[in-house]
Amino acid sequence: MTYVMSLFLLGLVLGLVAVASNPSPYFAALGLVVVAGMGCGVLVGHGGPFLSLVLFLIYLGGMLVVFAYSAALAAEPFPESWGSRSVLSYMVMYAVGVVVISSVMWDGWYEASWVSADENVDFSVLRGDVGGVALMYSSGGGMLVMSAWVLLVTLFVVLELTRGLSRGTLRAV
Repeated sequence: MTYVMSLFLLGLVLGLVAVASNPSPYFAALGLVVVAGMGCGVLVGHGGPFLSLVLFLIYLGGMLVVFAYSAALAAEPFPESWGSRSVLSYMVMYAVGVVVISSVMWDGWYEASWVSADENVDFSVLRGDVGGVALMYSSGGGMLVMSAWVLLVTLFVVLELTRGLSRGTLRAV
C-alpha cells in the first residue's frame, strides 16, 4: 500500500508541475484531470472513498466544463506542448523547487503517519469518511457557502478572461 500511495503522490506532484508550467490549455486540462485523479486516489488510500468520489464528480461536472468552454474560445493554431523549450524550462525549475523543499521538510515525514481512517474501526460504528461528511455539512456549512461563492467568482473570471476585445463571450473561433 505504501508503494501505491507513493505512486499517487508522485503523480499528484508531477501533474501539479505540468499545470503550473503553463502550457497550452489543452495540455493543462490533461494535467488537471491527472491531478484530480491522483488526489482522489490519495483520499481513497487514506480511507475516504465517498469524499474522493464526490470531489471527482464535482470536478468533472463543474470546473472541467468551464475549462473546456474557455479552451474552446482561446483556441491556438500552434499550441505549446510540454516539449517546447520555455515550458520545459519551467517544468525543470518547478521540479527542482519541489525537490529542494521536500529535502528541507524530509525530517518530519514518516511512513508511520500514513494511517487510514479505517484503522480505528473497532471503536466506531460508522466508516471514517461518513463521519467526515456529516461533520462537513454540520460544522462546515459556512465553508461550503464560501466554496460555492468562490466557484461562482471563478466562473465569472474565466468568462471575462475569454471574452475577447469587446466581442462578447459568444464569438466565432
